[in-house]
Amino acid sequence: MIVATAQFPSAAWDIEANAARTAGLIAEAAGRGAELVVFAELGLTGYELEAIAADPERCVLAPDDPRLAPVRDACRAAGVAAAVNGPGRGPSGTADGMAIATFVYGPDGALLTRYDKHHLYGQENELFTPGPTAGGRFTYRGLKFALATCYDNAFPEVPERAAADDCQVYLASSFHDSVERTDEYAALAHNHGFNVLLANGTGPRSGGVGCGHSGIWAADGSGLARVTGEDGLALAEVGVAAGPLSGGSEGPLPESSEGPLPEGPETAGISGGRVAG
Repeated sequence: MIVATAQFPSAAWDIEANAARTAGLIAEAAGRGAELVVFAELGLTGYELEAIAADPERCVLAPDDPRLAPVRDACRAAGVAAAVNGPGRGPSGTADGMAIATFVYGPDGALLTRYDKHHLYGQENELFTPGPTAGGRFTYRGLKFALATCYDNAFPEVPERAAADDCQVYLASSFHDSVERTDEYAALAHNHGFNVLLANGTGPRSGGVGCGHSGIWAADGSGLARVTGEDGLALAEVGVAAGPLSGGSEGPLPESSEGPLPEGPETAGISGGRVAG
């Protein structure tokens, strides 16, 4: 299966504009052969915690929100799946609160699954409710997928559970501010034996400056494709006969790290992109 990770500088607080840009990238990825596209953490609003706090009702989303119609329509028109992330109304299975939610839409535009970020970071704790420990699994066209959001990846039990559940592809929607942090996803793939897609935020936000460098790694940790500009797509084949496609870049596997991946703006304890101590 050909998959894509998408990256673009979200328009702050403008869900309609971001949904339109997301839909355009879904169509572009499908035109290049992708069957699934993943997007960054809070890509539907921008990682703008102050703006979300100022007017949560304006920012909160449900899977069937009319403002996300362009995303659902793009999936339906192209026959692909997409994982998008934004402030979701209530953790999945509850009636109130707000979560950092990933909605996965299938090729018919219907919701395949929802995952709510379990491990909140910093100011996120003041705005959002953590999602349940379990969840974030779906099977699509013969492959089993796991979902995680940024700081979730700092906790080894998250990818360990995905590996124990026999997931073959791990989708991470994140907001990191240094390339070294994005490079850590190679070790995540290598240590757990599954393909990893990282969709990372880009541009200045209230939580820092997203560094982009979204990418795809093979199950042995080798790099298959990266987004090197501010916006764009990285595509690669995962599953049987996985490999890079045109526009991807390969590189050597960095030294395996058993340490967690840090959250975006946090800097303490980090040296050279690794977790110290």
